[in-house]
Amino acid sequence: MDNNPIRALEDLLDLERAALIQGDLTDLSRLTPEKETLIGVINQLHVLESDDLIRVQKKVARNQALLNNAAEGIRAVADRMSELRRVKQEFSTYDAAGQRNGFVLRSQAKLEKRA
Repeated sequence: MDNNPIRALEDLLDLERAALIQGDLTDLSRLTPEKETLIGVINQLHVLESDDLIRVQKKVARNQALLNNAAEGIRAVADRMSELRRVKQEFSTYDAAGQRNGFVLRSQAKLEKRA
């Protein structure tokens, strides 16, 4: 770890950004404990303002936006997969009045092999 915790956090935030951009969730989870430790060390320094802290704050905000976007993407995929599962299990039509009629589909028919 760098002797300067602010600089070390800044470097770690750059690594976190790269992991977010690459979608590397394993790397993200590996970086979290070190990030929390560095933030704790910086909080104990009682440094309220410095150019380094301002830079770190901007990187934290940037990474948080990336994290939020990644979470939205994951939710969208989960919703889409749920919808596809529902479509595979149900057939829907609409009547002349615009009312939806759903029909549950049988599970896949099994072929029976006879001699």
